[in-house]
This record gives sequence, structure tokens and C-alpha cells, in this order.
Amino acid sequence: RSGDAQALATLDHHAGALARALAAVINLLDPDAVVVGGGLSDLPGLYETVPSLWGRWALSPAPRTRFVRAQHGAESGMRGAAWLWPSDG
Repeated sequence: RSGDAQALATLDHHAGALARALAAVINLLDPDAVVVGGGLSDLPGLYETVPSLWGRWALSPAPRTRFVRAQHGAESGMRGAAWLWPSDG
């Protein structure tokens, strides 16, 4: 986001592709929220950009699905893996 044109184009492409994919999920399941964790959850502007785009592909012109960051953000996957580790030694 510091002004590199190729980097900005890549981030825009990513946001569009993610919005299109999530619109398919919204169309199929009509979730109350989509929760994002892992490294993806730290991208600046993600939570504003993606919902502003997914209406292009959603069946509803204004889906009410919320797009939110997982409580533990980028560490969510690591925390989940730790829970799977056997606790008996």
C-alpha cells in the first residue's frame, strides 16, 4: 500500500477474487458472518474492500453478511493446531 503500482494491482485482484468466492458462499449458505483468520486477516483495508465488492456477484443486491477478523487473527491457525496436540504427554 506504499504506492507500488504492481503491488496495488495485485491486492485489488486478490480482493476481487476473494469477494467473488465469498459471494458464492453467501449465495449458497446465507451466513451471518464470514470470519477470516491466518495471515490473510492482517491485510490492510480487507474488511472494507471485500464486502463493498461482493454485491456484484451476490444474489441479494446488499447481502447483510458481516466480514470479520478472527479473534486471534494471524495466530488462529497456530492456536487451533495447538489444541489438537495430545495432552497426555
